[in-house]
Amino acid sequence: MEQFLKDAFANQQYDEKNFFLIAGPCVVESEELVMEVADKVFGICKKLGIPYIFKASYRKANRTSGSSFTGLGDELGLDLVAKTGKHFQLPTTSDIHSAIEAPLAAEFVDVLQIPAFLCRQTDLLVAAAETGKIVNVKKGQFLNGPSMKFAVEKIQKAGNNKIILTERGTTFGYQDLVVDYRNIPWMKDHGVPVVMDCTHSLQQPNQTSGVTGGNPQLIGTIAKAAIATGADGLFIETHPNPAVAKSDGANMLRLDLLEGLLEQLVKLRKAVI
Repeated sequence: MEQFLKDAFANQQYDEKNFFLIAGPCVVESEELVMEVADKVFGICKKLGIPYIFKASYRKANRTSGSSFTGLGDELGLDLVAKTGKHFQLPTTSDIHSAIEAPLAAEFVDVLQIPAFLCRQTDLLVAAAETGKIVNVKKGQFLNGPSMKFAVEKIQKAGNNKIILTERGTTFGYQDLVVDYRNIPWMKDHGVPVVMDCTHSLQQPNQTSGVTGGNPQLIGTIAKAAIATGADGLFIETHPNPAVAKSDGANMLRLDLLEGLLEQLVKLRKAVI
């Protein structure tokens, strides 16, 4: 594990041979929700020796429909993410969508996440890099793993070597994504940790309803294949009741299913390393 990740997980006891987990609800819906999810996931990860980064978006800027929920307000959302991390002594992450958001979000979170559609935005990557925070770049649905070297180079040239790359599927057709697992070793060749986004890779975007669909029943399949092909970490959005979630409910994992899945993945990780 890279030193910058060891530093991020300094307050946790974990098995260094395990994958790390980025998990939480898609968006900050309420203080009660983020605390409930963090408490449950943290307890599971502590039990299984998995290093854990809490995730929740303080704002959702990339909604299909203009009527979709986007957040409680930037500062309130960020404050609740930070409060959750402080309460459980966890590193935290949230996505940013423009260069001017980077310094604001960096005051509250430990990892700045770059959405897949924005992975080529040079000003955004540079602004994130200049905060000195860990930068997690999601691979664009329109790119392959080797081409992500340019995102890595932009961040490095801005003076930041704390970089994670995340695979989240490739678009084939108008309303589906396909995961090409060659991208995991290809992106590891860039010398950075690679994460598999097990929930967004199962999205079915561009639905005529204006709400993205998904195939959450395949989250376990995506996760197991990612561990088998060498992913360093997993990204899983989870919610106590995805059916009533205010964002991405169609592809989130139900919270009570997480422990059983992680138990299987820990066993698989031990078998393949």
